[in-house]
Amino acid sequence: MNHRPSIPGTPVTGTPVTGSTLALAPFDELRACVTGQLDTAARAWFDRALDEAAARPGLHGPISVWELRLAEAGRRCGPEHADAVRILILRAARADEDTLIRVYRQGTAAERRAVLHALPHLVPGPDAVPIVEDALRTNDTRLVAAALGPYAARHLDAHNWRHGVLKCLFTGVPVDEVADLARRARADAELARMLGDYADERTAAGRPVPEDLYRVLALTEPAPGGEHRSGPEPASGRASGPATDVPTAPEPSPHPGTPSGKES
Repeated sequence: MNHRPSIPGTPVTGTPVTGSTLALAPFDELRACVTGQLDTAARAWFDRALDEAAARPGLHGPISVWELRLAEAGRRCGPEHADAVRILILRAARADEDTLIRVYRQGTAAERRAVLHALPHLVPGPDAVPIVEDALRTNDTRLVAAALGPYAARHLDAHNWRHGVLKCLFTGVPVDEVADLARRARADAELARMLGDYADERTAAGRPVPEDLYRVLALTEPAPGGEHRSGPEPASGRASGPATDVPTAPEPSPHPGTPSGKES
């Protein structure tokens, strides 16, 4: 019997690493977990793709070989492992924020999702926040979920983070996908007001209020003896945009190569 390595947060040992776990798993453990689940042909392709990425890190200009491998990951390793494989290729290439932004803008929805999961591993500062903001403007719920991972928890300003939470409620993304939700929601009076307004609008329209809304609303309560925070102050020094309360309809992405939901 083979004992495959597990990743903290993975529900069952040996199952594919998915969702927010991808943005948290240490690279060595992630690679061991993926390698242990690939067949011989897929493992050989994966090892070669990592070597190619390591040999040509951060290449600009025409699409490099390792970037082409990102597009092949689903076909070569299976869709259940593709996100993790792409993250590991990006890491082997030592992709900086400029490279990640380029890959994101040129990639399919699946490749964009991998970039979002890779951000907390590869970008220490807020320079890649624009692609998080772009993902939150899309219709793709898997992109929205990936955008609200640990990188957004650290660097997304309060205004856009609040609207990301509302976007989850609006599109049906479980709020469990929002990294560090309890810390960022705590004592946030502005978020509480937005949630209340959204609940009132749903009720007035005769539509059910998502259970997740009440979960988040409870988190906005201040700690005993504490005070509510108010106003759309930035979380990482970035200026926030004009406030609107509830997302009404997804906006088109301003970047070329808008995600179409296509997986590879």
